[in-house]
Amino acid sequence: MEPGDLNRKVSIRQRGTTQDASGQPIETWTEIAAPWANIRHPRGAEAVRGEKDVSIVQASIRIRRRTDVTAAMRVYHGSTIYEIKAVLPDEVSREHVDLVCEVVNG
Repeated sequence: MEPGDLNRKVSIRQRGTTQDASGQPIETWTEIAAPWANIRHPRGAEAVRGEKDVSIVQASIRIRRRTDVTAAMRVYHGSTIYEIKAVLPDEVSREHVDLVCEVVNG
């Protein structure tokens, strides 16, 4: 993998909770890493979810090898939020990890 292949700075975040002033839980997303990445959008589709037409954009995000990224996390790039669906490590060269993602709408 060439250094120029990773041309987008992203933020990998994990879910957490905090409390508001009245003690109610609030969902938060805390950054655990800010690696360089390569983002590809191999396909998109339209679907009906809950009686509403939605756009589903799938992405593959490649980062340098990490062992602390899970499918419970998200990747943020600018105003786009990607939900990680699967983490696919490169077991041959052990140089990178591919994150199978979907764009979060709303």
